[in-house]
Amino acid sequence: MADLAEEYGTPLFVYDADVLANTYRTLRGLLPAGADIFYSLKANPNISVCALLNSFGTGAEVSSYAELATALRAGVDPGDIIFLGPGKDERELTACVEADIHAIVCESLDELDLLDSLLAAAKRDDFPVLLRVNPAFDSKGSGLAMGGKPRQFGIDEAELRGSKHRLAALRNVRVKGVHAYMGTRFLNHEDVVENTRRILATAEDLAGQLGFPLETVDFGGGLGVAYFDNEKDLDLDALGAGLAEVITPFSVRNPDCRMIMELGRFLTATAGTYVVRARYVKESMGESFVVADGGTNHHMAAVGVGSFVKRNFPVRHLEDRAAGASRSYSVTGPLCTPNDVVAKKVHLPEVRPGDLLAVERSGAYGPTASPGLFLSHGFPAEVLVHGGRAHLIRERDTTEDLLAKQHLVDLRAASA
Repeated sequence: MADLAEEYGTPLFVYDADVLANTYRTLRGLLPAGADIFYSLKANPNISVCALLNSFGTGAEVSSYAELATALRAGVDPGDIIFLGPGKDERELTACVEADIHAIVCESLDELDLLDSLLAAAKRDDFPVLLRVNPAFDSKGSGLAMGGKPRQFGIDEAELRGSKHRLAALRNVRVKGVHAYMGTRFLNHEDVVENTRRILATAEDLAGQLGFPLETVDFGGGLGVAYFDNEKDLDLDALGAGLAEVITPFSVRNPDCRMIMELGRFLTATAGTYVVRARYVKESMGESFVVADGGTNHHMAAVGVGSFVKRNFPVRHLEDRAAGASRSYSVTGPLCTPNDVVAKKVHLPEVRPGDLLAVERSGAYGPTASPGLFLSHGFPAEVLVHGGRAHLIRERDTTEDLLAKQHLVDLRAASA
């Protein structure tokens, strides 16, 4: 890490290809063969990360025009791409049709009508869609509920059950299955298994009631990663066994149905490290602070904005004296807000200005979910370590990058 920080500067995100491979292959070996793994690009949309995971065998779940372009340029087969999101525009829908992806996941009846009209104008028909259902049941154990509650995502199950005639009126759209996503950050395998059981049962029931073939079911995923001291990672062996008990009989009843498990955080989080350098170490009213060169602007998840209680991601001291006595520090970034706290009262060996600190399990929802333009610091460099070599996969923003798309008004001419 010290060598990488010296070569590429800090703050810096480092991704370990071996960890990405091991995470995927371990899960792949435990899941029933009938369940495909799709990578959710929202967790980490870097094109090299996407390409690497695709080389292992993942498909891609995308939610924007740029994510679709990323997946295609990364080499993902269009037949292994699904596009979801509650606010798709005509450009995105048209791009999905032109790319001939596996399916558009429609999240409202109005979206189905819009897509049907776009297909008619393009003289296309029989384009595959999945219906995203917001199930009538809720789930337990998620860090953030995405279904089973009033949400902007999907079509409420009750509404969907009453839409048979409206679906039958579609002339160019072909409904081929169901999508449901109950939540994220599940750490109890029993919750994931129960969600899957109920989603598969709902999919079969909806297909029978509404009269469409069940060719694809995306049963979500939402597998979590233990970030905090009181959390434990998923029992993957128990998860695999439990899912097999649910998926195997479903596959027997629906032998031609493709099943998809979409995962983002689980595949990438443990492979990433956020490296920062201490600029100053100071005391304030009895509390020790390390002011580092990166924080909220790059790693909102670690800062914990939106949480009632600040909990710390694992933080490691990278200097040779790291085995020394432990002290309590609050590690902050360089921003002009008291919320810019990467770690609150974390115990570390003595920290001195210039020391490197590593925030671990940082491969998901780092730059992609952070306000990188706050105070105009820009986004950091990203590096992938693959085959024993470091590869720069995103250049650090420069001041010129940040100013390039701005336009200075000639105020004298404007007022003349």
